[in-house]
Amino acid sequence: MEADRAGPPLQRVAEDVGRTVVRGLEFFGLGASIASQALAWLVLGRLREQPVRAGPVFAQMMQVGIGAIPIVSMLSVTIGVMLAIQGIDALAPFGAEHQVTIGVALSVTREFSPLITGILIAGRSGSALAARLGTMTISNEVDALRVMGINPVRFLVVPSLVAMVVMLPTLVIWANLLALLGAGFYITAELGIGMGAYLDQTIAYLDVGDVMHGLAKSVIFGVLITIVGVVNGASVRGGAEGVGRVTTSSVVHAISAIVVTDMIFVYVATR
Repeated sequence: MEADRAGPPLQRVAEDVGRTVVRGLEFFGLGASIASQALAWLVLGRLREQPVRAGPVFAQMMQVGIGAIPIVSMLSVTIGVMLAIQGIDALAPFGAEHQVTIGVALSVTREFSPLITGILIAGRSGSALAARLGTMTISNEVDALRVMGINPVRFLVVPSLVAMVVMLPTLVIWANLLALLGAGFYITAELGIGMGAYLDQTIAYLDVGDVMHGLAKSVIFGVLITIVGVVNGASVRGGAEGVGRVTTSSVVHAISAIVVTDMIFVYVATR
């Protein structure tokens, strides 16, 4: 009797897990397929007489990059000041407050700038991409493109992917500068050192590898944000309510992918 009562719930749990795994594999497979098609159109589009136009790429770059400058700037300065405050407070018991510069410099360039910028762009542009493609899918505009002989991946995905891969590292460089500057203002005021000395210490501690570490991660984040937004938008079901669901799912999936990828990247890069 106990086994009979326990059987159906366990079966339902197993079925739910199986469906979740299958949906995850389908999601991953569709994302890999779209990414490979986008790369193929980017490289071979001109040979197929359907090149990727510069106009849509620049339009997406304006939306993804230029439009995000105010919020990225504000949060970058805030994060720089926060790291300076926490660093000085943590080092004060050891009398090593003046070593805070190295911690701030490495944390900003290797971790915080690419991670926070990626999360911001995922919430801002990744969700917008999912909503736009979801709306176009519901209204059969994607099917209309196919009828007209226009490949949807080339027309809709490639410009967003190129814009994301170019602008996200650019925003990370900008975030690095502002975060280090914000931290510098607090550190110089709190420790009584000159801004010139702070900048000299920062330049001495950092090398090209530290900056490239963050930029390489930002390129991967840009690809992930785009592919996740496209896959969610393309899999929309249920009209306007479905568009809302995939928009939310896009943000959750993109941020989760960014954080997990960041952990894997850091582990591999530090071995």
